[in-house]
Amino acid sequence: MFDNNSTRRSFLRQSALGIGPAALLSLLSRDASADGLGEGVISKPHFKPRVKRVIHLCMAGGPSHLETFDEKPTLRKMHGKPMPESLTKGQQIAQLQGRELKCFGPQFDFESYGESGQRICSQFPHIGSVADDVCIIRSMHTDQINHDPAHTLFNTGSSQSGRPSMGSWLLYGLGQECDDLPGYVVLTSVGKGGQSQPIAARQWHSGFLPSRYQGVQFQATGSPVLYLTRPDGVSMPQQRRLVDTVNQLNRGFDDLVHDPEIATRIGQYEMAFRMQTSVPGLMDFTKESKETMEAYGTKGGDGTYASNCLLARRLLEQGVRFVQLYHRAWDHHGNIKGSIEITAKEVDQATAALIKDLKQRGLYDDTLLVFGGEFGRTPMAQGSGRDHHIKGFSMMLGGGAIQGGKSYGTTDDFGYAAAENPVHVRDFHATLLHLFGIDHRRFSYKFQGLDFRLTGVEEAHVIKELIA
Repeated sequence: MFDNNSTRRSFLRQSALGIGPAALLSLLSRDASADGLGEGVISKPHFKPRVKRVIHLCMAGGPSHLETFDEKPTLRKMHGKPMPESLTKGQQIAQLQGRELKCFGPQFDFESYGESGQRICSQFPHIGSVADDVCIIRSMHTDQINHDPAHTLFNTGSSQSGRPSMGSWLLYGLGQECDDLPGYVVLTSVGKGGQSQPIAARQWHSGFLPSRYQGVQFQATGSPVLYLTRPDGVSMPQQRRLVDTVNQLNRGFDDLVHDPEIATRIGQYEMAFRMQTSVPGLMDFTKESKETMEAYGTKGGDGTYASNCLLARRLLEQGVRFVQLYHRAWDHHGNIKGSIEITAKEVDQATAALIKDLKQRGLYDDTLLVFGGEFGRTPMAQGSGRDHHIKGFSMMLGGGAIQGGKSYGTTDDFGYAAAENPVHVRDFHATLLHLFGIDHRRFSYKFQGLDFRLTGVEEAHVIKELIA
């Protein structure tokens, strides 16, 4: 009989009913290949990998492309005049339904930076200093007009909760390179300009993948990982014996039910034990030079975006494959001019310092850097701010695999909709996987009888024009 304490997998392993030996072997082999902490299910890349790691600088709240990377002289000239109805009629709008739609010109000048002459808002001179090292996509578009589903779509490829995040997909496919830190780490910071939208932990969840692949949030101040320190009066050998005993019990239960979540539990006990040594060293900023600290504009460990950028570089150095930094400061429904002035100072210097630091340390060549939000902002006024906008926005990519000094795609003259070389979020995901040597069409996970992919079932394209 099928024991209540057993799983479907253990039942199949213990009987030959209803499944052929070849099919059973295939199922078990897939599970076994993913059991190792540092191993992925893709033993041989589909293409030659170009990158080893990702740092995603998520500007949460929806940065205005019109005050960052997308210069629109026509919109400036039309400031205060009605938006052309040919652009807006019948289109999805978030909070401006039923209101008179008036053009709202860019609030700052743009300048040319670098030998490439990339046009970037004057509020971001530090990012301008690395203009030749980055590519700006000006034709992004997405499907979700509210924050949480838009974040979910960007992170998981679906607006439905419960799907694995892109970082989890990468760990599942390729495994992780470090054994004393998680392979996927998340950091958050809160800005002083604009609304600070909440960020749900499901944005870095593993979904239906085994939970060992989900992201781990580090605290930006104080102890980076809660409940990690050893209790007073407990020595390391004592704790080692405790961990060994617990794992022995877990392995005994796993021999019975063969549940991958038990293997995850064992691995996390071991990881937590090793992190008691690795994490304090990770947070020791005294080893950084004065010049480095000044370049980032932080003293370290203060919970700011600048501090998190420096910590992110240290995580990448330790072999963490996927690092996400959420800066919650970009929801500028009002006073966008004053808010951008604040937020730009919070992110501009540290972002450029991170790029320069990675280059100096030889990490930039095989790192993919992503800078952007879940959507853009409307060219129409919402008082003194801008509403959510999905038809066209900008994103910045960097790293050795990306063509630096390049602009890709355009929006129309009003910055309303992607016009030339539109890039959907699915296209970004396909390109991300391609840079890791993965064909998005051949990378799936069977769940509830379906083969799920990060890029979903709709058409997705690798943007090869971005690749160096």
